[in-house]
Parts: sequence; C-alpha cells; structure tokens
Amino acid sequence: MPLSEHEQRMLEQMERALYAEDPKFASALEGSGLRTYTRRRVYQAVVGFLVGIALLMAGMVAQMIWVSVVGFLVMLGCAVLAVTGWRKAPKPGEQAVGGQQARRPVRAKRSMMDRIEQRWQRRRDEQQGH
Repeated sequence: MPLSEHEQRMLEQMERALYAEDPKFASALEGSGLRTYTRRRVYQAVVGFLVGIALLMAGMVAQMIWVSVVGFLVMLGCAVLAVTGWRKAPKPGEQAVGGQQARRPVRAKRSMMDRIEQRWQRRRDEQQGH
C-alpha cells in the first residue's frame, strides 16, 4: 500500500529538514560517496591481484603447489571484485554538481521510498495484529 499524499509530503519535509540541519550527514545517508567507495574497492582488488601473482610465483619457486593455488584463487577473487566494482562505479558525468536531489539517481530514491513504504506497512500490520 503506497503512502498517502499527506505522508509523502511529511516525508519530503523531513528530508528537507535533515538536509538543512546536517547536509554532511544527509549526503552520507544518501550514498553520495558511492563513487569513492567503488574506486577504493577497485584499487584494493588490484593490490590483492598483485599479491596473488606474488603468491603464485612464490609457490612455483618454492615448489609448493598449495601456495600457488591460493595465489591463483586470490587473483581470481580480486579480478571479480575489480570488474564488478568498476561496473558499479558511476560515471563522472552522472553526478551533477547541483543540489542534493540532482546527485541521487531516481531509481535509488524510488527503492528507498519502496523500503520506507514496506516498513510502514509492516508496522501497521504489527499494530493491528496486537
């Protein structure tokens, strides 16, 4: 059950008040640091990939197959993390320089609203059940 117009207006007023009161906290909640997070994740994956190569080579030199296998698995896992992180990273043009609303994608806002609506409905159902 979607929120009524009054509930939507109240929610929007609370969001605006939060942005006005503490914009840094509000931007942290909305996920504006996603690009920084994914970039850091990709860099960590690249470093892990290099560590995997070092383990693979060390295992070959020391003739320890298990070290080489661990190195290969580390390389594989880090490659997957790097590729998925790179794909999820927003493009530089996607983040507008304007206000807070311009930075947040519409789909992310809609999914947040869906979660809020689901929680609201769950609370209503729990109150009616007791």
